[in-house]
Amino acid sequence: MHPSNRKKHWENIYSTKQPNEVSWTQEIPQTSLDFIHAAKLDRQAHIIDIGGGDSKLADFLLDEGFENISVLDVSEEALARATKRLGEKAARITWIVSDITDFEPMQTYDFWHDRAAFHFLTTEQQIAKYLSTMRKAVKENGTVTIGTFSKSGPKQCSGLAVKQYSEKTLTGELENGFEKIKCITEDHTTPFGTTQNFLFCSFKRKILAMQND
Repeated sequence: MHPSNRKKHWENIYSTKQPNEVSWTQEIPQTSLDFIHAAKLDRQAHIIDIGGGDSKLADFLLDEGFENISVLDVSEEALARATKRLGEKAARITWIVSDITDFEPMQTYDFWHDRAAFHFLTTEQQIAKYLSTMRKAVKENGTVTIGTFSKSGPKQCSGLAVKQYSEKTLTGELENGFEKIKCITEDHTTPFGTTQNFLFCSFKRKILAMQND
């Protein structure tokens, strides 16, 4: 799907559906928080949430005292909903409206978080662009956590095809520039009572002098 069509798709989703009508909604993003806590970041660390939409992850990070949070999403409507929910607190977050395949980071990050954005990239070109951007954006020894549908998870989401991953295939995609820390699978219960199996993996950015990229 072309980025412009992807944007139209997600603007429509966020304009017509409430959080209890979409599968990815979480009241408490506990697994994401657990991975962030495991990285032992200081409160000045730069964290970016890729495809964050109107997720409540940023809310929890603000409440924990993190000071440099960015949220990227292709949908302006999604980010508008998040800023409305947060009220005055929204000014403490950097909001970025961009398709991840068009994103040109202006800074580097200590922690790159992505729950359920990467698996929507289904072509080699899209995946390569994402990984290239991530290698540029994550600091040496910085941490990446990516959550995707597992091989036991759905093959589609929100009317779009997704790419399922195993620990082996996700680790293989990141082997140029990143070293695996850990992987887990978990069942996410949707607001309408169905179950989706996710794979979450965390990685450490290798020392850049060791890389060709």
